[in-house]
Amino acid sequence: MSDPVVVPGGREVVGRLDCPGADSAVVACPPHPQHGGSRSDPRLRAVSDALAPQVACLRFDYGDWDAGEGETTDAVNALSWAADRFEGVGLFGYSFGGGVALRAAADASPAVCSVLAPPGDAAGAVDSVACPLQIVVGERDTTVDWAPVADRAAALGHAVERLPATHQFRREPEDVGRIAGQFLTARL
Repeated sequence: MSDPVVVPGGREVVGRLDCPGADSAVVACPPHPQHGGSRSDPRLRAVSDALAPQVACLRFDYGDWDAGEGETTDAVNALSWAADRFEGVGLFGYSFGGGVALRAAADASPAVCSVLAPPGDAAGAVDSVACPLQIVVGERDTTVDWAPVADRAAALGHAVERLPATHQFRREPEDVGRIAGQFLTARL
């Protein structure tokens, strides 16, 4: 079951809330919108499926392109929307959305955060993430330089999972869903 959602906050941000009757929720940040990223991304759907039925999942689309700043605001607003409705709220992001999720987690303090294939330019946000954090990367990923994020997270004692995968995780979406879903569910 899925319900439509409009996230308040001054930008046109819409999404779908999967398993709306759950007590806790995860906000899922999609990949780069200028490269086709959306709430329908298979990796976001895999995480949502893995969370169900114990944890709801808000998969949303960003508002108009704003080079990452507005998209981070969208994620923070989505977290706020979810926090008003659920006992515990976590955060997930893939690729560009992984960077958005890290920056939003640093700003909004969710209960838990998991990111998949985050870009290296988000490494600075890792120091400010106060919740349990999981970084999942594909060892054959040549699309983003995930190493700065994974290395910083490991140095701070956060969980880092390495899969024998490319950036798209085409053969591994269920594995990604299971790995991230278990981490998130256990902490919500």
